[in-house]
Amino acid sequence: MSSVLLSGCNPLALTGRSKLQNERASLNQQIIRQMRMRAGAENLLRATSNNKVCDMVVLELSYINSNLQLLMEQLEGLNINGVSLKRRLFKTDFILEHYSEDGSSFEEEIADLMDLRQACRTPSRNDAGIETLAKYFSHIPLLESRFFSATRQMGIFFTWYDSFTGVPVCQQNVSLEKASILFNIGALYTQIGTRCNRQTGSGLQDAITAFQKAAGVLHHLKETFTHTPSFDMSPSMLSMLIKMMLAQAQECLFEKIALSGIRNEFFSLLKMAHEAAKVGDTYDQVHQSMSQTPIKDNVPFFWSTVAQVKTHHYRSLAHYFLATALLDHQLRPSDDEDQQEKALSQAYDAMPDGRSPLDILRKREERRRIGKAHLRRAVIGHEEGLRIHSLCRHLRKLDVLQAILQASHNRSLAKFNDNDREDEFTDYMEAPDIVSKTEHKAEMETPMATKVKVTDFFRRLGPLSVFSAKQRWTAPRTVRLRLEDRDLGFTLRGDPAPVQVTSLDPLCPAAVDGLKEGDYIVAVGDADCKWMVVSEVMRLLKDVDEDGIDIRVVSLMDSGLPMPTKSATYCGGISKTYSMICLAFDDDKSPKGRKVTKKGSFLSWGVKNHLKSSSTLSLPTADYSGTLPWNKPCPTFPSSSSYNDSALY
Repeated sequence: MSSVLLSGCNPLALTGRSKLQNERASLNQQIIRQMRMRAGAENLLRATSNNKVCDMVVLELSYINSNLQLLMEQLEGLNINGVSLKRRLFKTDFILEHYSEDGSSFEEEIADLMDLRQACRTPSRNDAGIETLAKYFSHIPLLESRFFSATRQMGIFFTWYDSFTGVPVCQQNVSLEKASILFNIGALYTQIGTRCNRQTGSGLQDAITAFQKAAGVLHHLKETFTHTPSFDMSPSMLSMLIKMMLAQAQECLFEKIALSGIRNEFFSLLKMAHEAAKVGDTYDQVHQSMSQTPIKDNVPFFWSTVAQVKTHHYRSLAHYFLATALLDHQLRPSDDEDQQEKALSQAYDAMPDGRSPLDILRKREERRRIGKAHLRRAVIGHEEGLRIHSLCRHLRKLDVLQAILQASHNRSLAKFNDNDREDEFTDYMEAPDIVSKTEHKAEMETPMATKVKVTDFFRRLGPLSVFSAKQRWTAPRTVRLRLEDRDLGFTLRGDPAPVQVTSLDPLCPAAVDGLKEGDYIVAVGDADCKWMVVSEVMRLLKDVDEDGIDIRVVSLMDSGLPMPTKSATYCGGISKTYSMICLAFDDDKSPKGRKVTKKGSFLSWGVKNHLKSSSTLSLPTADYSGTLPWNKPCPTFPSSSSYNDSALY
């Protein structure tokens, strides 16, 4: 498998992405240097009362701010091209140390894991790429349970490059790996949404779905992973990104309604006015979120400008639609007066000049006056959108966007001129805001792609409920089994696998040869039986002759688990943060008295998720004494327990 490219991987993107990360890192270091100089200059400006010194500092600050603006624009240009994906590392000497298995025998499994991890660095921008990331995402908890012990550090560092600043964050906590993959899944959904054909109904629906799934993934990341060391995954930044995804989905919903054409009819125009106002309000919320500190210092100027332009554009469209409904459609005897009155009253929070809806509908001059006021606001809003558009260097390159803004402005201006009179000099009524509402609200959608079922790469190590990094095991021992009056001297239990020795006679030959109460049988002869239940192991033992047969067993070691130490987090240019892995211990530290709670999947992982694990795994307790060829009393074995090792990072 290692020689074949995985589906969902784009290997051609690797070289460009590595080069992009290097450029980000270099620009970020320059920005940090300039910000330190600015902070020093501002401190000096506050501390001094010398006017000459103040003038020099102000001049220096102007140079620093100019340099910062240029550097931020360069960084913005890099960030527009996509979201950075992270590098991953993995070591396998733990297999030999912890499981006493030859690591070289797992070369094929390791190669498969390496191929999957490599494919995640360059996923294709389609559903296959989502599946690749989701598959690796589903493997992480299995790897964590197998190899990442809560009592020791593996020496494996997980690195994530902030997608806005390029600042690297490095941790030994596998939770960072989970969060970064989840972030990349959300980022990939946004890229899929932007690649959809929005000229067709199916393309618009695909874009809506992609943006809603992106919002759902980012919301899940925000709710389940707390205290993330990277700013792009901080709650404030994720909240802004979620709003931006939902705003784009709402815009696609508006385009889908307008795709078949907008009828020049009173109720249809009022409906489009509400829908356009809704899109404008969602983008206004995005812009307000981007304007908050510290988001505004890290979000590209291009993003906040687009949000501002679209706010003005869609609000102006709402005023245009409402004005058209008032100016082009007079109340006729055949019209449903009550319905029109109700529809118009719902367009405003407060009626213009305190007029009643019916009064406006019946009087042609009132309709024209209020309609012109809405057109005036539409023209002013379009002009403001064009002005803001011209201030952004990147937006000026988007000729299509400028053409749309200009066409909308010309349409509103022409409509205003058609209804203007030369003798009107004092009609400066201010049109009220239009109520924003929609029949199809964009909602977050948690994609099923993050719940992919996978097969454990290292299944051969045994059932994960028993053979995990949380337990400490002795090296496998070989014990010779011999019949003594058709009695082996112990009973077995184990359904589900593995099989465990219980009710051991301390004087039987197997006990003398080293067999212990509670041992797990991992092999009978040359047959691996980690996954075998009692009946299958019995079939291997039923033909034991006088010479006996060799079995291999392992014992669970009683280790007083110390509280783990704090793990330092390196974040270039940012203050260090610390995380504490939190464990819950029982008073009884004996392994036989400790409950083992199955760790929930990473989709339900996190301190904000109070749902308990869906099932509890314990050491085998089913009694099969009645089915064994030897008949010994079999006392009930106490269920094994576990500690909960959910971690904060």
